[in-house]
Amino acid sequence: MSFLDHIARCNNADLGQFEPWFIGDRRAGFLHRDFAPVVATRPDLFTRRDGGWHLAARLDTPDRRTDAVRAFLLELRDQGQFAKLWREEAYPVGWAFTDPPLMLMERAAVPWFGVRAFGPHMTGYVRRRDGLHLWVARRSYSKPTFPGQLDNTVAGGQPAGIGLHDNLVKECQEEASIPPALARQARAVSYISYLNQSGPQLKPDLMMCFDLELPDDFTPTANDGEVHAFELWPVRRVFETVRDTTEFKYNCNLVLIDFFVRHGLLSADDPQFVAIVSGLRREYTALNGIG
Repeated sequence: MSFLDHIARCNNADLGQFEPWFIGDRRAGFLHRDFAPVVATRPDLFTRRDGGWHLAARLDTPDRRTDAVRAFLLELRDQGQFAKLWREEAYPVGWAFTDPPLMLMERAAVPWFGVRAFGPHMTGYVRRRDGLHLWVARRSYSKPTFPGQLDNTVAGGQPAGIGLHDNLVKECQEEASIPPALARQARAVSYISYLNQSGPQLKPDLMMCFDLELPDDFTPTANDGEVHAFELWPVRRVFETVRDTTEFKYNCNLVLIDFFVRHGLLSADDPQFVAIVSGLRREYTALNGIG
């Protein structure tokens, strides 16, 4: 196991298996060849032409698109398409978070439609005489995804209708009992983007990285059941755990690798330095073969 192995795991997508789908002339996401027949059952919503799929032009406002696609997704849910992952949480559909969303889509459906999801990931750290220490979260053993794995101090998906920083402040309170006045001191410092595939699902996601220096006498505590427990680790232990194991949730490794780079734990003389830094920001482009 190595840092590059984690980057490769997050960027395992075979984009040749997907075709783009569009809202008007804007690419909204990607459909896997095995999921496309499901979409094709609704030609009133999706039609295929010119090597891609197109949402019906009659759905000419974000609200109309949201309502029509939601009705379809509810039908799929009733057929068992999304298992037990349906959350009643609407995500914005669009490539840049700062753009007005083309529509909203239920969180559980987003990877099936290859829609980019966003989210804040925060590393809480403490400065001590013997160096940096990081607060590590262990995910609840009852979570439906990655139960019991290690996680960033605070992290969450990005629903519609709230800014990234405000969402982080909310997640800090809910997950770690970090009061808003302290959470607002978190600073956006970087971002991670990757192209991860799980069967017919594609996650071309972007995580916004935040750092928060916490007081030495503050201890995060689990609040909403998302986290089993928090532990304060020396940064070297975190570094070695990420480098040598798969104990952290797969994409959380990349946030921590970025932290290691920014805080000088990786040397520029390391033969993998350039590959590691460049690998933290993978995008899909026309050069990937799917336009």
